[in-house]
Amino acid sequence: MTPTQILLLILAYFVVLILISYFTGKEDSNDAFFKANKSAPWYLVAFGMIGASLSGVTFISVPGAVETKQFGYLQVVFGYFFGYLVIAYVLLPIYYKLNLTSIYTYLRDRFGRISYKTGAVAFLISRVVGASFRLFLVAKVLQLLVFDQYGIPFTITVMITIALIWLYTFKGGIKTIIFTDTLQTLFMLISVVVTIVFLAHALDLNSISEIHSQVSTSPMSKTLFLDNPNDAQYFIKSFVAGMFITITMTGLDQDMMQKNLTCKNLKEAQKNMISFSVILIFVNILFLVLGLLLTQYANQNGITAKKDDLFPTIAMLPEIGILTSSFFLLGLIAAAYSSADSALTSLTTSFCIDIIELDKKPKKVQKRIRKRTHILISFILVLVIVLFDAIFKDVSVIWELFKAAGYTYGPLLGLFALGIFTKTQLKDRYVWIVALIAPIVSYFINAYSMELLNGYQIGFEILIVNGLLTFLGLILIRRKQDQSTGNFV
Repeated sequence: MTPTQILLLILAYFVVLILISYFTGKEDSNDAFFKANKSAPWYLVAFGMIGASLSGVTFISVPGAVETKQFGYLQVVFGYFFGYLVIAYVLLPIYYKLNLTSIYTYLRDRFGRISYKTGAVAFLISRVVGASFRLFLVAKVLQLLVFDQYGIPFTITVMITIALIWLYTFKGGIKTIIFTDTLQTLFMLISVVVTIVFLAHALDLNSISEIHSQVSTSPMSKTLFLDNPNDAQYFIKSFVAGMFITITMTGLDQDMMQKNLTCKNLKEAQKNMISFSVILIFVNILFLVLGLLLTQYANQNGITAKKDDLFPTIAMLPEIGILTSSFFLLGLIAAAYSSADSALTSLTTSFCIDIIELDKKPKKVQKRIRKRTHILISFILVLVIVLFDAIFKDVSVIWELFKAAGYTYGPLLGLFALGIFTKTQLKDRYVWIVALIAPIVSYFINAYSMELLNGYQIGFEILIVNGLLTFLGLILIRRKQDQSTGNFV
């Protein structure tokens, strides 16, 4: 595809999103922006959440990792399913009972103001870094394929990227995103299916049964790793880690939960969560099958691209055809923007509700403050992405930074676990110190795990370690109960 063709494709894509925004954003109220008036159809929320869960990083990396890690990622996905059950039947009932807009308001009611602010700041840092990283990768691809050809600087590319997201979210907010995410998820899945069909034809696989036979007999389709507990892919480690990743990065994440809180009631939100969790398993299997076929096609045709370069390299080959290449680009853009647009809206929501406490402002200025905050968050994302480009020339370094952002979920896990499963009261003013120390200690444990644990390699379960350290640290600052009065002191 030529740069002009790619540019026209991107413009057409955003025209569709802006049209959706026009029809869904007519009610420019805070209730519509933050909660979609609690009227979102659960099935649309469930389908759209697939795109929000699978970023552009996942779209590229999961297929690219099959050659070295086989289908081991599926063990984590199985853990995801049980994590979603915990969200559906433990966390959602709490959120709906308290009628929350921001889920971190729970921490204020349970522990106090500092705990509340600590949880909100942990989310804001993690989401800003995570959303910026995802958009950075996509902006670099667009810069290489399109904007370099027209002499447009990377900073302008980023500003255009964020401006387009702002344009279709600034009015409707989460109400618009529920519908745009549905469309973007559809594009992403079509992209994967179209590529699989092309690869199957190229590999002389003419039916679903032949594809199944090819996949099941390949050594790359190995799913369960049960032999070596020290292996980062060991089944129990991967399964448990997947479960806790879901609980924290979905159930304790304002971005993901804000969509669930738009459903009419708890029952519909639970139907959304369970149906989404089942669909997600099959979607990930689809990505893994794609990765296996991509690897076999590369080996057959002498293509040397590996890992994250594998899918883009093959998808943009001339022999692939303009249709497959177009759907690849649409899928990549959809995967990236379906997570980025909801991140922009959830960051605006959390900043308005949790940091500046919008509900305490005069009614007549609340909408104006929300709109200014939306612009502010957009500028922050632009700034962070441009800084990434200036500071980190090696993408592998920035990937480490992105992983480090996940450490901010450990304090959230510890805080919510203590609040839900115990009656402990805390010395609220010290909570931020525990939330700062636990991720730092976790990072060093992860970095030196081989030396400290006799060769044991920590994988995704570092999140559990982080949450446990936070939990134990919070126990140390608990308030004692006066036995004579029953009050906490």
